Parts: sequence; structure tokens; C-alpha cells
Amino acid sequence: MGTSVQVTPLSGAYGEGPLCYLLAVDGFRFLLDCGWTDLCDTSQLQPLAKVAPKIDAVLLSHPDMMHLGALPYAMKHLGLSAPVYATEPVFRLGLLTMYDHFLSRWQVSDFDLFTLDDVDAAFQNIVRLKYSQNYLLNDKGEGIVIAPHVAGHLLGGTVWKITKDGEDVVYAVDFNHRKERHLNGTVLGSFVRPAVLITDAYNALNNQGYRKKQDQDFIDSLVKVLVTGGSVLLPVDTAGRVLELLLILDTYWGERGLEYPIYFLTNVSTSTVDYVKSFLEWMGDQIAKSFESSRANAFLLKKVTLIINKEELEKLGDTPKVVLASMASLEVGFSHDIFVEMANEARNLVLFTEKGQFGTLARMLQVDPPPKAVKVTMSKRIPLVGDELKAYEEEQERIKREEVLKASLIKEEEIKASHGSIAKTSDPMVIDASSSHKSANAGSHFGGNADILIDGFVPPSTSVAPMFPFFENTAEWDDFGEVINPDDYMLKQEEMDNLMLGSGDGLDGKIDDGSARLLLDSTPSKVISNEMTVQVKCSLIYMDFEGRSDGRSVKSVIGHVAPLKLVLVHGSAEATEHLKMHCAKTSDMHVYAPQIEETIDVTSDLCAYKVQLSEKLMSNIICKKLGEHEIAWVDAEVGKEDEKLILLPPSTTPAPHKPVLVGDLKLSDFKQFLENKGWQVEFTGGASRCGEHVTVRKIGDSSQKGSTGSQQIVIEGPLCEDYYKVRELLYAQFYLL
Repeated sequence: MGTSVQVTPLSGAYGEGPLCYLLAVDGFRFLLDCGWTDLCDTSQLQPLAKVAPKIDAVLLSHPDMMHLGALPYAMKHLGLSAPVYATEPVFRLGLLTMYDHFLSRWQVSDFDLFTLDDVDAAFQNIVRLKYSQNYLLNDKGEGIVIAPHVAGHLLGGTVWKITKDGEDVVYAVDFNHRKERHLNGTVLGSFVRPAVLITDAYNALNNQGYRKKQDQDFIDSLVKVLVTGGSVLLPVDTAGRVLELLLILDTYWGERGLEYPIYFLTNVSTSTVDYVKSFLEWMGDQIAKSFESSRANAFLLKKVTLIINKEELEKLGDTPKVVLASMASLEVGFSHDIFVEMANEARNLVLFTEKGQFGTLARMLQVDPPPKAVKVTMSKRIPLVGDELKAYEEEQERIKREEVLKASLIKEEEIKASHGSIAKTSDPMVIDASSSHKSANAGSHFGGNADILIDGFVPPSTSVAPMFPFFENTAEWDDFGEVINPDDYMLKQEEMDNLMLGSGDGLDGKIDDGSARLLLDSTPSKVISNEMTVQVKCSLIYMDFEGRSDGRSVKSVIGHVAPLKLVLVHGSAEATEHLKMHCAKTSDMHVYAPQIEETIDVTSDLCAYKVQLSEKLMSNIICKKLGEHEIAWVDAEVGKEDEKLILLPPSTTPAPHKPVLVGDLKLSDFKQFLENKGWQVEFTGGASRCGEHVTVRKIGDSSQKGSTGSQQIVIEGPLCEDYYKVRELLYAQFYLL
């Protein structure tokens, strides 16, 4: 029996809710994502609440609310205390996303589900990993290796590979196979035959057009509105897909010489772009090469103005402009208020670049046909004045008096407790209780009771004999003086990051100055709200810029990866069933689509055994280096020792084996290798023509799709000097056993 694997959706199954799944690998419990919607409905977290204290590790895949929004709440209220693993961009941008969400909520309500301190506490537990970094778990997770890989979609987006005893469990949701302006495509297609693949059916029914045409239609829609005197609102996330939109706008505005102002408005907009500028190594190859050659940072935006409040917009009045504002759901934040202001004008446009979450205002406006009017709640925080301010100050004064009184009572109780428990020790400065009693009786012969005055050191029962402070120097010394530890003088990585990025320990290092001043403002305030009906006269358009693979590509990737077992999550019921039926018909893989809180067992049917190589066998093996590993050909017999399987030297002389070439040759790499050696190489018709007479082609076996079986390399040409030289260079690309 293989590694035991069970999967339980806690949210985001047969629906488009937030992503949150429980994965058990040989009893070790992973929480795959910890998402929440912008509505912050605690009822959505009931399944998570049942298992949160038992979680052993949390893996985060993307830096947005749908993948990590519930993390602070779960750690504060649900007992989640496991270590969290993510890439550096997911950590940084996820932190800013939560800050922006809290600030947007706090400005219009008495939001108390979590605070900024709770956000900090949750993100302090995050262990940051690099792409393709193998991280070995310990203690209960001993033997399990986790590794993040490129997913696309969002900066730092991750496909997680979890390996135990040679079997892989791959968690790949919201991936994108396409290269974009700032991101490479996913590497999911390079995975071969994992035991389990957990992926989503979100886009199973959607097919996308060409990216260039989509970008052109996007720009044309904006310009059409701007030239008629209208303005455009793009409701966006805090630090996710908005980065791609910023690059598109900045590039096209520069190429066309457009002068219409573009504003990026969130509570953390400047911090977001500052962090993103330092993440070039996490972006696409084109951005990295551009920076290496010309030191040009793609996110030094020339046409986009970063703002953190609406004052700049109010100064412009009705001037045509483009505003990218959070939140994408239109539930709270700057986008909500700007929509209310722009909706009454028919010349304006609200352009949605992603599907709205269920139950939100954005989703309501995306129906066909859209509503002609919507009810909204307008809220704002104002300072207290007059009687309200006086009542508030009196209440605060009363609370302070109660706290002072409570503290004094506690102090008196501590003093009484310390004086009432005098230690009976041999210390000469401690007065013996029995002698005190005798002295008191003696005093009564003189016609009265005499109180005993204890003037001196009277320690509590927990104290030791009195002495002057003494600190023992435990430092080690050698011939050159005191031995020092260099680590004491090394800056920690986190401190280095703070110095490089200009972030401090307080709020100023994590959010923008204006937002920090708003939070640190101690002026008493309250939130006032009023409901109103907004006439929707502006244009409403939806264009898909979500950056996910479409249905055709998802099916192709799944077919190429060819997992033994496939688990489908996160997608409408219709999309989930469609993809499930397609995979079941076109392949021999086992396909599962569990409901929320339904546990499925996807343990591998393969029989895997652990064997130990005996010392006698190892002494006769000659290993060759292959990358990070060593390989060798082994002839052995299986035996048993202390109830364990062991490989022993063969009892009879084994027959000689044919030479084996180990490696994975790519003709494109071989072509480059030959060109570096001075050969003239042409790549045509799936083959490399080397010089004038020799051709090298690679023949694959279609029946071995998704497997790691042998491959056949054919060298064609006359037996000439070039033939033997090419063959020798070809052999050099492999390891010979």
C-alpha cells in the first residue's frame, strides 16, 4: 500500500467560494489555503473551526483574500497555530492585502473580527521559501518534503508539490499556462505522473481569445469613454491582478502618447509598488532580462499616479480619468464610494476585469441585463463633538478610575500575601515567629501588650538568603582573549529586508504614511451610515483579465500531467461535472469531486516497499554524480534482516547488462551545445541537422505519455568523421552506466 492520502474540502467545492482544503498525508494534516470573501461571513468558516487546532502546517498559494483572507481570524479565534509556508511575494503582498482590507473596513464600520496586530501575528508564522526549494519537514512530518513551483496568475503564485516515500501530491489551483507581461507561465506541465493532483474547475467552461486582441479591446474601450469626456473605474484587488493592468496601461499610454491621468488608489498603493519593484527575480524572463541589460525596472510607472486617498481625485472634478481602486467586489473601499459617484453619469464606464464574488455588489452588476438601480449603504467615520464627545470622555474617565482601583486592590492583596507568609529559615535576619510570641507574653507582665517592631529584612517565603547582586561571567576564553560568537553580530534576514526596503517595526514600515496617520489618530470618532438608491446609468463591461488557464488549456495540462488520481475543487457545479466527465472519458485516471466536508481517500494503489542496502553491497558499488544525486547500476538479491527488507550481493555472478545512458536530452539544448563547439546546426522538422551530412532526431513513444520511460535518439548519416564526432558529443550529454 502506498502513502495514505485523504482530501476534505472545507470551502470552495461545487461552488466559487473561498479556497480552503484539508489534506492528510500519513496522518500529517496540511491546510491548503485559508481563504475568505470580502463579505467576511464567519459562517463560511464553520468547517475550518472544527479542524483548525489539529492542523500541522498551512500552505498558501496566492496573495489575495480568496486564498489567505481568513488566516488572521483563524489564528486569533479558531485555534490555528501551525507554521505557514509561502513564497516571499505571497508573504509581502498578502500582508498588504490584509492591511488594505482592514483599513477599508475600519473606515466605514466598527470592524472587530481581527486587528492589524492580529494580521502581524498571523504573518509572523510564515516560513518563506523560494521556487523549487525542497523543504524537509520534521517531527510529525518527518519524511515529507514540500516544494513551491511557479503557478502564474499572481506574483509569487504557487503550485505545491508534497512528496512522501517517492509519491507526489500536487496542489495546483488558479494556475496560468500563458506568459504575461510580468509573469511566466506555470511549470505544472513539467510534472510527470503524480500520485494525486488537486486542481480547480473554475474555468472549465470558458475559452479565451488571443491576448493581444484582448489587450487592444481593453484599451479601445477606455479611450472611447475618455475622448467623450467620461471617466473609467476599474475595481481591482490590492496587489494581485492589478499589477498586470498597471503594466498594460502604462505601456499603451506611453506608446500612444495619451495624457489622460491614471490613478492607482488603495490604502497601501505606494507600499505595494515599492515592494513589487524588488521582486523582479519572481517575474517573467522578459522583465528580468530588461533589467539586466538596461537596469530598467518595469514598475517604475511613468503614466500612473499612486494615491492613498480621494483628495487628489476630488481636485480633478469631472476631468476624464482612469481610476484603479480597491476592492474588486465593490463591497467596501474606495471603489465602492467612487462607483456611487460615477454611476449617475451615462458617459462614465465601470469596467470589471474579474468575476465578482457571490453576494457582492460587483456580482449583482455583472448579470445580464444589469440592474437599473441598486441599494447601497454609504458609511463614513466622523469625529465626536458636543454631548457625544463629553459622554465619551466621561465614560473613558470612569473606565480609567475602575482600572486604577482594580490595580490598587491587586497590589494590596500581593502585599498582604507577602507579609503573611514569613519564611522559617536559619537566616539570622528572619524573625522567628515563636520568639515573637514569647516576647509578647513577656510584655504582659508590665501591665500591657507591647507590639513588636520588626525593623529589617523580612523576605517572603519564596525568597533566598539576602546577598548583593552577583553576575557570573560564563564567557569562554582562549589564548587571544574572550571567545565570541559571530552569529551575535550578524543581521537576521528579516532585519536585512527591513533595512533594504525601508520598513521599520511599526506601522509606518508596512502601510503608507496617510493610512498610518489615520490609524494612529486617537481622536474619538463614530461611524454614520445611510442607505440610498443609486441609479445605474453608466456603462458596465466585463473583460476577463483574471489570468487563469481556460477550459481547453486546463484539459490539456491535466492530460499531459496524467495523474493517477485527480481531485477537482473550486468551480461551479456545472463546470465541475463537465471537467469530471471529460477526464473520466478521455483517460484512465480516477476522478473525484468531493462536496464540502466530504472526506475522500485517494491513497495510491501502488505497492511501495522500503529496502535497505547492506554494507557489503555498498562497498562494491561505484557511483557517478548526476546533478545533486549519485547513480549506480546495482545487481542484488532481496533478503530480510530484523524484520526489514535488505538488498544483499547476488549469490551467483549476474549476467553483464547492456550499457545504459541516463539523462533527458533536449534537442534545443544540444543544438546550443554544438553551436558553442563551432558546429553549424539547423533545427527543422523536429530534427537537428549537424553540419552537412549528420542528422539527430528524437523519437518518442506515444504510448508512454506522461511516463519517464526510455527515449530513442537516432543519428542518421554516412559513417564519416563528422558522424563519429557528433556521436561522441551526443554521448557526452548522458551518464553511462
